[in-house]
Amino acid sequence: MRRGRFAIIGAVTLGNGPGALDDIRVLDLAGEIGQYCTKLLADLGADVIKIEPPSGDPVRHLPPFYGDEEGADRSLYWLNLNTNKRSIVLDLEMPEDRSVLERLVAIADVVVETFEPGHLDRVGLGYEGLSKIKPDIILTSITGFGQTGPHAHYKAPDIVGVAMGGIMWLAGDPKDPPNVPPWKQGYVSASIHAAGGTLTALYHRDLTGEGQHVDVSMQEAVSIAQETAMQTWDMIEALRTRNAHKGVIPVDVPGIGPYECSDGWVFGYVGSPAGATWGDLLAWMVEEGKAEDLAEEPYKSFCEGLNLRFLSTLTQDPATIAEKFQRMAHINEVLRRFVKTKGKWEMYEKSQRRRLLFGLVSTPEDIAKNPQLQHREWLMPVEHPDLGATLEYPGPPYRFSETPWTIRRRPPRVGEHTDEVLKEVSSQK
Repeated sequence: MRRGRFAIIGAVTLGNGPGALDDIRVLDLAGEIGQYCTKLLADLGADVIKIEPPSGDPVRHLPPFYGDEEGADRSLYWLNLNTNKRSIVLDLEMPEDRSVLERLVAIADVVVETFEPGHLDRVGLGYEGLSKIKPDIILTSITGFGQTGPHAHYKAPDIVGVAMGGIMWLAGDPKDPPNVPPWKQGYVSASIHAAGGTLTALYHRDLTGEGQHVDVSMQEAVSIAQETAMQTWDMIEALRTRNAHKGVIPVDVPGIGPYECSDGWVFGYVGSPAGATWGDLLAWMVEEGKAEDLAEEPYKSFCEGLNLRFLSTLTQDPATIAEKFQRMAHINEVLRRFVKTKGKWEMYEKSQRRRLLFGLVSTPEDIAKNPQLQHREWLMPVEHPDLGATLEYPGPPYRFSETPWTIRRRPPRVGEHTDEVLKEVSSQK
């Protein structure tokens, strides 16, 4: 990686210049847990060579499929995770194919793998073996529990990672059992941290000439995403529990949480220091003739005092607690009736103009049609001749003014670039 290539993020349109990692070659030996890591590197410009077994990567067969028709090149999950990569087929059980991999290592910068700890060492391709081939190689290993420790060899699908990492305990409604966060969040977390660790190792290599082994544990990557749960236990030995939309606030507070509109949902956080007050929300409801009895006492002054400071004093006078809860429940019901009269976009946009903290709870369709994302041309069209279609892909999580993020090629077919890559290897002799 060229020194000084980390460009300042800017709100600019995507360009056609070199990517930030256009001089980096990555060998992708990753299973499902690590494919988002190599996608992040590939979309930054790295030449990521996906090494697949003769039968192809198993992720190619995971649903959902384009047009609901199963096929190795129709898995939307696979397609999303493998933009900008090249594919070659190697059977690493065969000595001649392991020899090809070793020759690839000699011209690579990074190897990303997700095998069980010790597997690559047993075939002579662990960090020690790779560094003999290329002393400054970076090996990034992504597993459920890391390379060492009593759980290192435990199997760890995504559900195990989010359970053992702690966030399943915090996800969902308190009346429900622990919830699995939607769609492989353990894998995603592990991959994001692996990409960050790989970039840090590349920076260190540029400064010192030293390669290193980056050891990523999904459990550890997930465990740091528990907000204040660990600190709460450490400081006061209190166990954070599932509170659904309430988060750290254990009661239903008017203006905080999800509210149903006529065609969807918004999420409110009225009363926080960042936005307008409950008094401003009440004024809006009065203006539209939907405040019911909230503009009268005792509700008017109660509404105007609804804020985070009020919550801190909620239980100070035990004799008034029941009355306060009754008032809050009534206020919440009136607010729900008010919000239900509005479409979600109307509620969102009118709230923003009044500095009231209501945000849109976006569906996938909302994301695709979001005017802000459309203005920034966030969705990226990619032609798929084999499918006879152009598919839109999620765009960049960051924008660089000098080294633009872009999707340069569709995901590869199985072994599509084998001959091409082998010629490159031969030319390096």
